[in-house]
Amino acid sequence: MAKDQKELGYEPTNNEKKRNKKNKQNKIWIIVAFGVILLFLLILVSSIINIGERLRNIHPYVEYSFYGISALLTYFLVINPVRIILVSPAFSIETVMDNKPTHRRYLTYKKVSKNLMNRDEISETEKTKLKEALGNPEDLQKVLNEIYSTTMKKKMNKVILKHAKTVLISTAISQNGRLDLFTVVVVNIRMIKELVQMCGFRPSYKNLAKLTINVFTTALIAEGLENVNFNDLLPSSTANILGEIPLIKPVMSSITQGITNGLLTLRIGIVTRKYLFADSKELTKAAIQKGAFVESLKMIPTVVKDSIIHFPQRFFDLFKRNKDEVSEEL
Repeated sequence: MAKDQKELGYEPTNNEKKRNKKNKQNKIWIIVAFGVILLFLLILVSSIINIGERLRNIHPYVEYSFYGISALLTYFLVINPVRIILVSPAFSIETVMDNKPTHRRYLTYKKVSKNLMNRDEISETEKTKLKEALGNPEDLQKVLNEIYSTTMKKKMNKVILKHAKTVLISTAISQNGRLDLFTVVVVNIRMIKELVQMCGFRPSYKNLAKLTINVFTTALIAEGLENVNFNDLLPSSTANILGEIPLIKPVMSSITQGITNGLLTLRIGIVTRKYLFADSKELTKAAIQKGAFVESLKMIPTVVKDSIIHFPQRFFDLFKRNKDEVSEEL
């Protein structure tokens, strides 16, 4: 058919060219995301085998048990959450629109509204408002905008803050870069899964591919931070002053790592939320990324404040592990 069209001098329209270009870009994103997932699985399997070989010195059954437990954890912490995300219906809904909704968007709004009414994320009053507005596109758009801007946004932000705090505390306490990598991947996947389940739908495959790349990039940063000498990032006078305070180096290094990873997790959560509920003023990639970064900077103080409560007791173990190192420095 394509050959016949070419022989007849057929030229695709501008819309068809744009559609073909968009489909090609989507395929590229998905291929890259698939490669990232494959790379992560290879790193995971390599780490599991490495630990299993060490456990073999204890007893072969210990090694086999470890492999079995690792397989179960990989399924429940990585594979199953990804499955839940992928099987969810895909929507990208603009909640702030100046123009009257098209018929296609109206059908999307109706489907999303029914999803919300079947869940417990919104109040009965809001469910009643949605039910009454189902017959009118403009009223339904207005009600959805109100719900997304208030109830849903607040609840999604709570989920994002919770997981950012988990990443901050876990990576601040952990003294192993590879463990930080796996922690960031697992927690971010769980966060995306919870946001998708809360909404009842997922972003497009293209946006999921972008999120996959963001998550893996964040995990690599988390692993790399373990090897960063934070004294090199500070002025020499400041580093010398801090160096005179007992235990301050391991504490500052760990806290800085945790805050950095928490900030990156906030950013991923906010980008996910924006992919799910796209504001018409932030439809471009640059605007979404910039908006997510600014919002994450505003939220990180709250995450740090809530996390400080959990630090004291857990840092005792950190101090014990670094006791010999600190004694040498003193």
